Parts: sequence; C-alpha cells; structure tokens
Amino acid sequence: MTDALLPNGVKEGGEDSGRFRKGCNPLARTGRSKLQNQRATLNQQIIKQMRMRAGAENLLKATSNNKVKEMVLLELSYVNSNLQLLMGELEGLNSSVEVYQNTQETANIPLIALGLKETKDVDFSTIFKDFILEHYSEDGNSFEDSIADLMDLRQACRTPSRDEAGVELLAKYSSHLPLMESRFFPPTRQTGIFFTWYDSFTGVPVCQQNLSLEKASILFNMAALYSQIGTRSNRQTIEGLEQAISSFQKSAGMLNHLKETFTHTPSYDMSPAMLSMLIRMMLAQAQECLFEKTALPGIRNEFHSLMKMAQEAAKVSEIYDQVHQSMIQTPIKDNVPFFWSTMSQVKTNHYRSMAHYFVASALMDHQLGLSDDEDQQEKTLSQVYDRLPEGRSPLEILKKKDERERIGKAHIRRAILGHEEALRIYSLCHHLNKLEILQDILTASHQRSVNKCSENEDEEEFTDYTEAPDIISKTEHKAEMEVPATTKVKVTDFFQRLGPLSVFSAKQRWTPPRTIKILPKDPELGFNLKGESPVQVVSLDPLCPAATDGLKEGDYIVAVGDIDCKWMSVSDVMRLLKDVNEEVIEIQVVSIMDSNPQMPTKSATFCGNLPKTYSMICLAYNDDDKKSRKVTKKSSFLSFGLKNRLKSASTLSLPTSDQSGTLPWNKPCPSFPSTSAYNNDSGLY
Repeated sequence: MTDALLPNGVKEGGEDSGRFRKGCNPLARTGRSKLQNQRATLNQQIIKQMRMRAGAENLLKATSNNKVKEMVLLELSYVNSNLQLLMGELEGLNSSVEVYQNTQETANIPLIALGLKETKDVDFSTIFKDFILEHYSEDGNSFEDSIADLMDLRQACRTPSRDEAGVELLAKYSSHLPLMESRFFPPTRQTGIFFTWYDSFTGVPVCQQNLSLEKASILFNMAALYSQIGTRSNRQTIEGLEQAISSFQKSAGMLNHLKETFTHTPSYDMSPAMLSMLIRMMLAQAQECLFEKTALPGIRNEFHSLMKMAQEAAKVSEIYDQVHQSMIQTPIKDNVPFFWSTMSQVKTNHYRSMAHYFVASALMDHQLGLSDDEDQQEKTLSQVYDRLPEGRSPLEILKKKDERERIGKAHIRRAILGHEEALRIYSLCHHLNKLEILQDILTASHQRSVNKCSENEDEEEFTDYTEAPDIISKTEHKAEMEVPATTKVKVTDFFQRLGPLSVFSAKQRWTPPRTIKILPKDPELGFNLKGESPVQVVSLDPLCPAATDGLKEGDYIVAVGDIDCKWMSVSDVMRLLKDVNEEVIEIQVVSIMDSNPQMPTKSATFCGNLPKTYSMICLAYNDDDKKSRKVTKKSSFLSFGLKNRLKSASTLSLPTSDQSGTLPWNKPCPSFPSTSAYNNDSGLY
C-alpha cells in the first residue's frame, strides 16, 4: 500500500508544510485494497437484500390474499438464499489471511488479521454551518475549511496505511471526536447526523445519531490495523518477531480498552463476548510469536532445552484451545468464520504434538550419564508432568533405559496421533486447503515424528500400550495486553475560533452577542475582569455608563472593537481597553442562560431493519416482561418513611457476566439469517 499526499487531510512535516497525509490510495490495486472494496460491495448487496426482505415481510402481514402470500413466500425464500450466499462470500473475505501475510513468509504458519470495519460517507457541512449560526451566532461559511479538513480526515481513516502512520491517523481522528462532540452534539437533542458502520462479520449495517458508535468503530479499526501489522511482519528475523509480538499485544490492548469503555455497542462484532474472543486470539498469536522467537536461533539438543521447549509449545496449544472453546460458544459460533475456529483447532493439535515430540526426544536421545546432574534432571522431569504413570517415579524413569524408551515412545505415539488429527481437521475446511504452506508444515511435522518412531522401533518388541502423561504448560515470556501510546494523540481543535470549550460548547446556552459602549478615557470603567479566557465581568457598578448600556454581572467579553478576544487573558483585554485612542469603544458580550436540565434524549440504534433503544437502566426489554408486571397497591401515608429508606438504600448494578441467562441482557439473540428478528419494523437505515 502506498500513501497519497493530497491537499487535504492530516498535516505532515510541521505546521508550515502544505502537504497532508491522506492514507492509502483507495484506487491502488493491492491485495488489501481489493479485499476492502469487495467487502464494501458485499455490504451494499446485503443492505439491498435486507430491504427486499423487510418489504416482503410487511406485505405478508398486510395482505389476506392467499395467492399474494404464496408469491411473497417464494420471494422470501429467494432473498434468504441470496443472503446466505452473501454471508458465505463475506466469510470467505474474513478467511483470506494470505493477503495480510508477509510476502517473504515461506516457513511459518499463517496468522489471522482482523478486517477493517466499513462505513458510509458523512457530510457535516450543512448541519455544522447551521449549528454554528444558530448556537454560536457566527457565520458558518467562515468555517468551511475547518469542516472540510474534518471530513477529509474521516475519509482518510477509511483507508489507513498498514503501519504506525496509519494507526496515528486513526488516533488523530479519535482524539478529534470528543472535541467535535462537545462543539456540535448537545445532550438535549439530536443533530440529524447519522453514522453508519457495517458489522465486520455479518455485514449488517448499524446506524446511530450520537458519536458512541463512531468512537467504538475507530478503536476497533485501530485494533484491526495492529493485527494486520503483526501478520505483515517478517517472522524470519528477531526484529520482525518482536514487531509482531508488540502489534498483537497492542491489538489485544485496544480491544480490551474498547470492551471496557463501550459496553453497550449495538454492533455484534463489538459485543463483550466477541471482543473477549478476539482478545484471546490476539494474545494466542502473540504467544505463538514468542515461541517462534525462542526457537528461531535454534533449539539446543540437550535434555533441559528440549523439556523447556516442550512446555513452551504446550502453552501455545493451551491458549489456542481456549480460543477454540470460546469460538464454538453460542452465539459466537454463528458469526465467526469457520476458517478461524478450524485454524485454532489445527494449531491446538499441532503445538501439543510438538510438545510431545520434544519430550520424546529428550527421553530417548539423552540417557542419564555420569557427568549429568541427576538431581536437576529429576527436578525438570517432575515439573513437566502433572502425574506420572502408575508405579513410576521421575528418578526411576531417568535411571532405567527401558523406562525412558517406553515413556518416550508413548510420547512419540501421541505426537503422531496429534499431527494426524491436525491434518484431518485441515482437510475439512476448503479455505484452509488454499494455504499450501500450512499443509507443508503439518506434513513435515508429522513425517518427523514418524521418522523418530521408526528409528526407535524394535521389531521383536511386544506392543506397549503405555499412555503418555499430559505435559504441564509453562512459559518464561507470557503475552500480555499492551495499551498503545498512540491511543490519545494531542491535536488542535479544528473549531478553535469558536472559543474555549469550557464556555463555548454545545451544552451551554447563552444570549446573542450584545454591543456595549465603553469610555476608555474614564479613570474607572465601573467593573472588574476575572478568569482565564474568556474574561468575565465582575464587581459591576450599576450606575456606571456600561451598566446603563446593558452590561450585566457575569457577562463574558468576546470581542473588543473588531478584535476577537475569546482566548485572551485579563491583562490582554485590559490592555486593549486602555490603549485605544478613541473616545468610545464598542465591546461584544454574551450572557450564560440558565436552562433547566433536561433528560438526555434516547439514542435510537438501527441494526439492519430492527430499531433498538438502549439506555443505562434497561438494556433489553421484552413484551413478556411487560405483561408480567403487576400493578402494586399504593403505599399508605404511614409507610412513606419506610419506603424512602428502602429507596435510598437501593443501588443500580451494571450488567454482570451471568451465564444462567436469567438477566434480560443475557437472553440469546437470534442469528443473522433468521427472519423473525426483523418482524418488528420495516424501515431500514
């Protein structure tokens, strides 16, 4: 991917530079850009089919003609079939991991990267101009360049470059969002701007009028970009592996930050359950890279080194098994690509088999000699096993050659069976079959174990059915979530000219600017000034000329003559008032209006064609719950005090991870292909 330098976007090379970083060229015919273009096309086709399905379902409800019902049902079957095909194509895009791999990667198992969420264009121009005129009493046309810069920055975030510069681009826009929210999104009403983002797994559009979805989606794309940087790293070098480890840990950190910050995001790919699974997957890939980093210089062919690598491989297998278990849980398994769960299962068996191979090599190839530290080997072996075969001790296994070979052969048999299971699972997924490098690695590992078994096989020996014990997983370098330093980037407000946010924000209401005439030649102005910026009028003499002209206690001075002074300090404003040569100078002042606090308006979320309304008190609402409510008898006057005490002692609890499903927010949601979930409303946004 190449970067295009265009005249709008985020400034690069200092304030004086006239060039701006625009992100990746969306027309560049690279593998990743083609993939994102295909994803955007599929999202539009899914919207079209969902609109057709919503219309057909509404017609089915409205008509009583049997012939029309038959035609509508036939049309619905076609639409649902098309939706299934489109979902299959989207799953294929999420399974295209080879696009994100390093071009020089020929000896490592491919890693999984997250695709970027797609969004629609948003035009801030008209609404922001009107809001500036209405709320700030300024000419909205004078902010055209600022609005254009903001729109260009958002557009650039749709195609970020796959490096730290791309992450910084997303971080800059993420830092601008709170500023934009404070300037243009009042808490008491909606602005009319709709932000639409598509679910990265199902392609279902989600639309909101507030900035919560926008903020969460940008954080998700930052995590996805870190995962793409990790898969792109060259894992044949120590530097490349360190970059991959850091990138996957940062991706997990961003996903965890998203999970903790936005707990009620309506898009399913950002639900707590899905984010928990993605965090485990990123940490598993980081742990895999840590294992590769340990093995890259070469594994010393000695007892302690082989046992250490066995436990490291067992740790990777254990983490991938946890990832696989989380992927097959309902409803995650209905939305996660089958390729992902199959890949995690393949890696679980592959690394477990490697662990058994290392233990077998340590036992069969390294007999206890006179120069070996017997106590150290006994301690190492006892730490590898959770339980030993019945009637055997670590020292007995080490000293007796027959016992070492018997246990070693048991481990090599388990290694062969595990590699065969990995190859079997590999053959079940047609997307995995496209990864020839994965098949080569699995086949070579299986053949190595078979060769080790044949080298130590004795034709005259009876078949031994000793079962190899499980290997305790252990690692010296555990993958941990890492919060990137670029999460918050210091930016300059595009709309700084509107004034300090502490006063001039969307939640504040004030009067239109009033013109007050001041006589600067008078020894006393009749008032004092205080505050940082903007300065405020205090200690106003009600008999002074300024008060007679309409100046009030607590007014903010926004301009002196033709000079804007919203950002000036008290000394600067006093200097302007005293240093004029005119007899009369005009100042512009505004007064804060006392507004009764209103309840924030509910933010309707449109997911597909199903409207949902989320609030902090009730996250999910059922008609059954409504029907089950009983009218309680009104409390008598005598019980009023008891009622107040009970009310003051009660608390509201945030949703917990209740697995029983008894809480309303833990009730299972229907999967995407189901049509019953969309029978509540026919509108699609």
